[in-house]
Amino acid sequence: MGTQTLQQVALFEKCKNFTRAREFQAAGLYPYFKPISRAEDTVVVIEGKERVMMGSNNYLGLTQHPKVLEAARNALERYGSGCTGSRFLNGTLDLHELLEIRLAEFFGKEAALVFSTGYQANLGLISGLVGRGEVVLIDKLDHASIVDGAQMSFGNTQRFGHGDLKQLEFLLQRYQDRGTLVIVDGVYSMEGDIADVPSLLKLTQRYGAALAVDDAHSVGVLGPKGDGTAAHFGLAQEVELIVGTFSKSLASIGGFVAGSESVIHFLKHHSRPLIFTAALPPSNTAGVLAALEILIEEPERRTRLWENTRRFQDGCRSLGFDIGHTQTPIVPVLIGSLESTFMFWRQLYDAGVFTNPVVPPAVPPDECRLRTSLMATHTTDQIDTALEIFGRLGKQSGVI
Repeated sequence: MGTQTLQQVALFEKCKNFTRAREFQAAGLYPYFKPISRAEDTVVVIEGKERVMMGSNNYLGLTQHPKVLEAARNALERYGSGCTGSRFLNGTLDLHELLEIRLAEFFGKEAALVFSTGYQANLGLISGLVGRGEVVLIDKLDHASIVDGAQMSFGNTQRFGHGDLKQLEFLLQRYQDRGTLVIVDGVYSMEGDIADVPSLLKLTQRYGAALAVDDAHSVGVLGPKGDGTAAHFGLAQEVELIVGTFSKSLASIGGFVAGSESVIHFLKHHSRPLIFTAALPPSNTAGVLAALEILIEEPERRTRLWENTRRFQDGCRSLGFDIGHTQTPIVPVLIGSLESTFMFWRQLYDAGVFTNPVVPPAVPPDECRLRTSLMATHTTDQIDTALEIFGRLGKQSGVI
């Protein structure tokens, strides 16, 4: 056997030995990669059965909105199916630039930059901005895209405990002679809690650091006009950088960074995930523009979202479920062990309720949960039916 073949065998050995997922598949408890064959807002068809979707990030229920679909269709006809190049070269459309103008206006910033995914927005911001000798400080529960962006940068990455302002201040003191970026989630995707932006801002200003807030789960949810976490606290002008995605409230795919004109100009010429990735397709870009317009013009959707959120949260707590410290439409139902979580997921799934199991390494081994989230378009009957099923099966399985 040649040397190259031996190296290949060694490389693939871990793949052959990875059996955990197959064990759950064989037991009928594997919850991932479930193909949706039809989606009708709050109801999806999976494996031939209709199920109430309680795990989507489609907070405002805009993925089926006629204006969004019409805008996407029109762009498809005018521009074609893709840009076939990066923003840096042949892939920038007038739609991209229009969206950047609209986003900057919406978030009260000088400029904005559109990326092909929300994941790449964080990769592009952090790796493009934080260089050698500089520092990025991240919350322990920050999204994986923030962690990966920090690892991609040539700077020094340090993590602080979730919401631990004392530890953050210690790190800011240590690195106050260097260029420093502090980046946090505005809303934490597995906990549902909101970052303490006022305290974070005081610390970063005291030590001359920049603050970036990832508003992936905040846009359309928090703020006086759905304009995110900083606006929720009345600090939109003070927070230097806002990052976000289009794959949640804005009903598409893609991401953005909004900030000062000089920072955005710098990122256009130094952000590898922007320069070396094909641009956001025209249909998606047009869909986001339409969704942003609806978000602004139909504030009643946000009102309904919060009504649904309170109904489900109150219902879960009254049934005896532990939903942690959530403050948002993200409602984690804490179960405990991985096996118990998968079992309860399967029972709910069979009863017609779709949820998202969250297990290690996303959470500690004894803090596995079902992540649920509310939409503006959930009906009262759907929420009450889901609560009845949760309660009945929770008692049967000993979860409550």
